Amino acid sequence: MQFIDLKAQYEVLKDEIDANIQSVLDSGQYMMGDHVKQLEKELAEYVGTKHCITCANGTDALQLALMVWNIKAGDAVFVPSFTFYSTAEVVSLLGATPIFVDTNPRTFNIDTVKLDQAIQKVKQEGKLTPKVIIPVDLFGQPADYESIRRIANKHKLYVLEDGAQGFGGTIDGKKACSFGDISTTSFFPAKPLGCYGDGGALFTDSDEYYELLTSLRVHGKGTFKYDNVRVGMNSRLDTLQAGILLPKLKAFKDHEMEKRNLFAKQYTMLLKEHVITPYVPEGMESSWAQYTILLRSEEERTFIQERLKKKQIPTMIYYPKPLHQQSVYQDYDFNLDELKECEHVAKVCLSLPMHPYLDTETVNYIANSLIECLKEYRHV
Repeated sequence: MQFIDLKAQYEVLKDEIDANIQSVLDSGQYMMGDHVKQLEKELAEYVGTKHCITCANGTDALQLALMVWNIKAGDAVFVPSFTFYSTAEVVSLLGATPIFVDTNPRTFNIDTVKLDQAIQKVKQEGKLTPKVIIPVDLFGQPADYESIRRIANKHKLYVLEDGAQGFGGTIDGKKACSFGDISTTSFFPAKPLGCYGDGGALFTDSDEYYELLTSLRVHGKGTFKYDNVRVGMNSRLDTLQAGILLPKLKAFKDHEMEKRNLFAKQYTMLLKEHVITPYVPEGMESSWAQYTILLRSEEERTFIQERLKKKQIPTMIYYPKPLHQQSVYQDYDFNLDELKECEHVAKVCLSLPMHPYLDTETVNYIANSLIECLKEYRHV
């Protein structure tokens, strides 16, 4: 059993993927070829934004957005502590300071009440200038953008949506990756829409941001390749990856999102009396990058993981250590008393196999095996 079964997906899409790869090889357009332009057009149409700009990976996408806004030393950027490192890494890389905010344990996303409090506290201290909020659409579910936008407007901050896991999720029918002043996603293979290597994209309705991003991703170029007008990056999506993503995007729209939600509902129905299952607020739809449950203790999680492994059921822990506890931020000392929820969640969360090529029998087997292990542990 695979945690995310990319081989099964490839078998279904093999003819279209192979044909596109061959088309790229025949054309010789390995960088910024026609497939890249087509993919950007289709992604923008799907998400519902005016512009899509592809790039080399999701981390670069975040950095490029911050570069558009000239984020630098002395600036404060507010990020959830319960997420993958790249969300904060790009902030530190540009010399700015990440301000970690606690998680809402029901949704796994940034706690908007504590976000507002953290912004006010930074303002009161006067050492840093608040500039950006980076909400993360964790595990496939969009963050609370109604509250986030209200807070951003109140404090005059940019919103950079990190939709690396959220692609396909919705709020009242509006797609993830359309909620930020700039939004980003990742095409890492394990993401809801993934390629066969690294890849990323940015989305915006701003013509100004679009022009800057198309320059920044190619060495800060001006009117042509050897006219460099600003310091940029080398961050282009190669044409092979775009060719792979095109049929995957069609499958994602046609049936994969539906299947992800079907299997998530099945998991929840079977497990809701035994563990804390994921909560999706009314009006929202998750793309289920992960199906993550909460157990009673770290010891229980260790026991369950070991028992499931013996049954050939893979599980993962996303994420075992919040960002404010990472070694790279060992000197971090801001608001530590307000980061207890993410510390607890990190000790008891467990992600189960989730992808659109599961089947009801497999989900039943996983859920029933988990219930058996829980009964064994809790009885002891």
